[in-house]
Amino acid sequence: MTDRMSSNLAANLKRLREARDVTQAELANRSQVPRPTLAHLESGAANPTLSVLAKVADALQVSLEELVGAPERPVVFHPAGSLARRLRGRVSVQQLMPERVPGMSVERFEFPAGTRLTAAGGAPGTRQYVMCEAGELELRTSDEVWRLHRGDLISLQGEQSHVFANRGRGKAVADSVVALAPLLR
Repeated sequence: MTDRMSSNLAANLKRLREARDVTQAELANRSQVPRPTLAHLESGAANPTLSVLAKVADALQVSLEELVGAPERPVVFHPAGSLARRLRGRVSVQQLMPERVPGMSVERFEFPAGTRLTAAGGAPGTRQYVMCEAGELELRTSDEVWRLHRGDLISLQGEQSHVFANRGRGKAVADSVVALAPLLR
């Protein structure tokens, strides 16, 4: 492994582990990689196999590239209009995270008056959190109807299909977070 990749791995591993509030011993248990090996990886002194890197990346739920690539800059500015936006019917959907995070999606929905959006079920094991930011939204599942007003939050199983409807006269805005179930401690 090159010196640059070793130092990238050391910095990224420590940052990712600490960001998840996980000790080396806990990460060793989750990844099935011995704690002394993790300590060597964090010091930049190890020359790991691909198998070890894959186990550690999987336990941290990151890609191999994120584990060994150049460390992230602490602050990155994204000017207005630089994030991906698409139309689903008449509903505007904007990504709120510029980079892909495995197992997570954060989007902002803008519903013109009178619009509906059908959302097919997502991946099993995920949860979706929807917060109404403006206006009023109706959320309909197979057996229930909820009315969300500004500030209301609803949580549902990611695989459950549902329909959003803006029955009001003005625009409704909602933020959606879809995430994998949290790591077990």
